[in-house]
Amino acid sequence: MKRWMIQKGRAKSSLHADWNEGKLLDKLNADTGNAEFTTDIARNEQMLRDIFKNCCDVVFRSIQIHDQTRVLLVFADGLIDRKTLDGNILKPWMFEGLPQGMMQLDTIGQMIDQQVVAIGNTSRVHQITDAVNGVLKGNVAILADGESSALLAEISGFETRSIEEPQAEHVVRGPREGFTESLGINLTLLRRKIRSPRLKMKKLTLGEVSQTDVVIAYIEGIAKDSVVEEVRKRVERIQIDGLIDSGYLEEFIQDQPFSPFPQVQNTERPDVVAASLLEGKVAIIMDGTPFALILPVTFWSFLQSAEDYYEHFLIMSAIRMIRYILLVSSLILPSVYVAATTFHPQLIPTLLLLSIAAAREGNPFPAVVEALLMEFMFEALREAGIRLPKAIGPTVSIVGALVIGEAAVRAGIVSAPMVIVVSITGIASFVVPRYNFGAALRLLRFPILILAGTLGFYGISLFLIALLSHLVNLRSVGVPYFSPFAPQFPKQFIKEVLIRAPHWSRYKRPKEFVDENNIRMAEGQEPSQSKGKQPS
Repeated sequence: MKRWMIQKGRAKSSLHADWNEGKLLDKLNADTGNAEFTTDIARNEQMLRDIFKNCCDVVFRSIQIHDQTRVLLVFADGLIDRKTLDGNILKPWMFEGLPQGMMQLDTIGQMIDQQVVAIGNTSRVHQITDAVNGVLKGNVAILADGESSALLAEISGFETRSIEEPQAEHVVRGPREGFTESLGINLTLLRRKIRSPRLKMKKLTLGEVSQTDVVIAYIEGIAKDSVVEEVRKRVERIQIDGLIDSGYLEEFIQDQPFSPFPQVQNTERPDVVAASLLEGKVAIIMDGTPFALILPVTFWSFLQSAEDYYEHFLIMSAIRMIRYILLVSSLILPSVYVAATTFHPQLIPTLLLLSIAAAREGNPFPAVVEALLMEFMFEALREAGIRLPKAIGPTVSIVGALVIGEAAVRAGIVSAPMVIVVSITGIASFVVPRYNFGAALRLLRFPILILAGTLGFYGISLFLIALLSHLVNLRSVGVPYFSPFAPQFPKQFIKEVLIRAPHWSRYKRPKEFVDENNIRMAEGQEPSQSKGKQPS
């Protein structure tokens, strides 16, 4: 047994070493892909054709300039703008020859050296691997006979989804634009919100096969250097064959992956990302997904909506308090009902107790079984409504809930009060602005129900103590998850969490996210009515 474990450990170490050397995948093309270009264009073309073997979307276009210089263009059809390729490269070269003016350009090599191409973004590469990666990212690789390098011209032009309002984060008042699957568009949307050179964006490439671009965005001078460095280290150490969505990335950078509570916030809204960066947080934007990641976060970040800061602060403060009440109700309301009716009926008013007893008369199951059954059916209907087509999904979930609830009550399987409690709980769970946070509460509802059905209010108390201990010890990139409530209780908790303070009073940034530059605005900007003469 010990020998087997040693061999397994050696195999794992060898596998890790192979991955770090880039030899785990594509071993067949490793030698060719790490080679440099030669002066023989035929040899360069053959190496590229070997790498792109059976890739029907990769096009090799060869042209002659002045009937003497051979140029090879390599690009992925569908990833580039064909009009730009034809109008800025092919047509001028085929009919006008080499451009003149900057220097005496007698060869295509001199043109590549001067990068005289009517394209905004070009770069010169010497390794075949760089050219291959460039082609797969929407560039055109330009090779010339007699030159040991290639010119990459960026003319990306693939079809993308138009900018639309995020489906999962609707607001009554606020911006309507949301991220798309294009990294360039997403960075542009963010740059439009924060037009400052202090907004830094560091690009990384992850995925041995997918070669996915990932950008770490932060505001220099506001975000903590230690947090930015920690996020960068966590992202850079990811070794995987491919990243499809930011959810892959999220699971690699969490502090405690086995906690049901999310420690990274995801959003489709550029305004949410911009506001978070201004608070000193760090954003991770990945190509191919409309969901950006924000960290560090706290428990209260998932209970705040973007609309909280667009409407009047008195109205949104009241709504925020209602949200907190419904949050607690969605977690413990069924458990409190089960514990009260099963173990502590003396806590229920007499008339209400008689009404509940009359409704439950003849039911074959105890209250805890009723609650578990109804919660399970409610979650099934919710999931079915999400997975079904939009035209029938909401209808099926609503009609299904009405039919099943009414039929269960008439059959005497479930009491009417239990249907009411579960329905209120389900409605309260929809108030949570973040889906992943609401899903965590829905998951915890089942163990607390079982404890309430076996130990009564003592079981609920034990569960809440354990839950609070877990939340207090949780971290998000080193920031306490329950801050600013714990480990301290500053005035900031009231202004930023319990209520939504007016903007003119929020002149300091949350100190858990910044070091020194915590001043957001000048003090004393509270509006006041002018005491001068009224305008005529």
